[in-house]
Amino acid sequence: MNPLFVLRSGLAAVLICLSFAVSAAIQLVPLVSGLSSPDFVGNAGDGTGRLFIVERGGIIRVLQPGASAPTAFLDVHSLPALNALLNGTSFVLLLIGFALIRSGRRRAHQRVMIAAFACSVLFLTSYLVYHAQVGSVRFAGSGAVRTIYLSILLTHTLLAVTVPFLAAITLTRGLRGRFVRHRAIARVTLPIWLYVSITGVVIYLMLYRM
Repeated sequence: MNPLFVLRSGLAAVLICLSFAVSAAIQLVPLVSGLSSPDFVGNAGDGTGRLFIVERGGIIRVLQPGASAPTAFLDVHSLPALNALLNGTSFVLLLIGFALIRSGRRRAHQRVMIAAFACSVLFLTSYLVYHAQVGSVRFAGSGAVRTIYLSILLTHTLLAVTVPFLAAITLTRGLRGRFVRHRAIARVTLPIWLYVSITGVVIYLMLYRM
């Protein structure tokens, strides 16, 4: 199978999933207008008749047709740990991919870099879902630690904006066999991607584990 076709298909699938998620989120309306209950209900929009109940505490439950009570579907408070895991996985895969291309193993390099890109896409999706429900989370520390945290957060955020574009361009050039242009942009993409991935883990540890 053509790797470029796989990449394009993956990007298209991600866009479709994100569009569906946004559409479903828009459909979330109060169960009764003006209701003071913290629960919100929305149809899944997939023709199954399932109802999703979004609690302000960050727990999403699903009510299947004919069921007497909803079941837990997702606790968004578990997503930061998943995000850190995905960032850490991306970091390791990037290092492996770099080592593979340095040793001339182009095909293995290609597969590993696509896997790293997939991890980053999954991270972005999980990140958006989490912050759409929880909002921003303030750092509880103060003094020098807070300064260090904000410095890392600022550089991470600014560089993270560029990663999806740089990674997509770099991968596309490599899969199309434009290796001279691929190497030229990869020298920029790799260090930025590595920095964003590892600082994502650091931010998680400082924000949720300190």
